[in-house]
Amino acid sequence: MSRQDNQFRFTRSSQLEQVTVLQAQMNDFSYGRHAHEEYSFGVTLAGRQDFFAAGVFHRSLPGNIIVFNPGEVHDGHSGVDDALRYRMVYIHPDQLEPMLEAAGIRHSRDFQIRDTLINDARLRQHILTMAELVENHQENRLGMECELYQMATRLAQNHGQYTQGQAARRADRLLIRAREYIHAHLMDELSLDDISRVVNLSKYHFLRLFRQQYGITPHQYIINCRINRAREALEAGRPLEDVVFDFGFSDLSHFNRRFKPIYGMTARHYQQHLTGC
Repeated sequence: MSRQDNQFRFTRSSQLEQVTVLQAQMNDFSYGRHAHEEYSFGVTLAGRQDFFAAGVFHRSLPGNIIVFNPGEVHDGHSGVDDALRYRMVYIHPDQLEPMLEAAGIRHSRDFQIRDTLINDARLRQHILTMAELVENHQENRLGMECELYQMATRLAQNHGQYTQGQAARRADRLLIRAREYIHAHLMDELSLDDISRVVNLSKYHFLRLFRQQYGITPHQYIINCRINRAREALEAGRPLEDVVFDFGFSDLSHFNRRFKPIYGMTARHYQQHLTGC
């Protein structure tokens, strides 16, 4: 297959804020390692999806559900000669966590999806139904909220675990503190010394721990976070040229070299998809 067979279409929900659907077909495209701030729920439709996540390499066959918790580093590519087709629904924690609480999870911010690969027909149907409603512009708020609630209930009953509600390992707590510091100072000129000092580790020990846990370096993580913030600005309709410089990129070419391996298209194309601008 040729390069033109790589197709990515993003559609934003008109009824639920911060819910976006991706419909993708790809053969010779590979995602670079990155993380989203949203929960990501994908269903492999055809081909085989090979990817790294949670420190492990996975292979997703048609019908499998792929789940990435917020901040979970992953990549992905087609694992066979046939085209890979899948749908992905991105749901911001601000949307999902209240539904998890309604489903009986008392501390929803401490709740994570346990498994990266899931085979669950009911959950798969909820994901695909939400995706199709958004893509076909047939959604209404009540229907979407009910579908999201049923999805959250299924997750709460069968596929979750507590993280910070339990006694986390010291290394995990330190890395979470480091990530929080990065997010709070995202547009500052951070150094390895700055971040490691916050967690009281030598910078080389901290670098090794971070790389082992997340699969990318702190510098790569910072760039990824800036891309996420820039994407939100693009979705809000801010001028592309302003976004490039406001988020610390030297020019549009530099920005696109970081943006395209995550979203499969240039920043301008992405903005046009979601805003029509």
